[in-house]
Amino acid sequence: MSQISNIDCTYDSYQRLVSFYEEQKDKWFETVNVELRGWFAANMSAALGATLDILQDNLNNIEFSHIDPAIETILLKNEFLTYYGFSKIDDNYRTTVRFKKLKTTDGKHFSQYVKEELLGRQELPQMSPLLKEKMAEAIYEIFVNAQIHSNTQYIYTCGQFYPKENKIEFTIVDTGIGFKRKVNERFGSNLSSVQAIQWAVKDKSTTKEGITGGIGLALLKEFIKLNNGRMQIASGDGFYQFDKLQEWAKPFKGSFPGTIVNLQFRTDDHSSYILKNEVDPNEIF
Repeated sequence: MSQISNIDCTYDSYQRLVSFYEEQKDKWFETVNVELRGWFAANMSAALGATLDILQDNLNNIEFSHIDPAIETILLKNEFLTYYGFSKIDDNYRTTVRFKKLKTTDGKHFSQYVKEELLGRQELPQMSPLLKEKMAEAIYEIFVNAQIHSNTQYIYTCGQFYPKENKIEFTIVDTGIGFKRKVNERFGSNLSSVQAIQWAVKDKSTTKEGITGGIGLALLKEFIKLNNGRMQIASGDGFYQFDKLQEWAKPFKGSFPGTIVNLQFRTDDHSSYILKNEVDPNEIF
């Protein structure tokens, strides 16, 4: 029996998902019985869905042998469990950002999904139309990086609004080669997963040859800092977190088979945001 319990958006929770994968990854032609107990942050459906797909690629059968009722309700509302034969239920309070499993060719659909289901939410702080467009482009760049560099088959995404905690969590996952291999192959370097992630979040860092880029994560970092939100990246055996107070990274015991990018936006932020270059052409924020 494979129990996954008390999953939120902390390093320890990511480690529990990594440990689950490490315990199951060598199985072939078996049934993987999954238990979901305690708490499960709905946006982390993206990471779980990606992991279960890899296990299914090994010709394993996935069965949910137990799901706590509260977890089942939210995972039916965000449509995650419909991929495993369950029937969805209505999200009457609009707290979910639906779980999506997208092909790498579905970039237009992803872009529309982000604009409508995430950036279109009234709970987010006010942003100028130009800033909102730049935010959409920055998040789309995460999709494009997975599309171009990771060799992933699918991209998984999901989000959740937590009204009592005044936050929206939005997660994007791929099952590709990860930051470490991507950066080291491009530059002939020997960085660890942690070092590769730290390099990638710097402004204008890009592995694209002959193409300007790398502004997406940097712009998101700047907005998250002002918004008092949080950015997390898990890739291979590396974990990175940035928030207003600190920036830190540490390795996992084991590896995640791809990359997770999780963005937290605060909804108790009553500021109105505008790009500085809307006033001064030489500034960004």
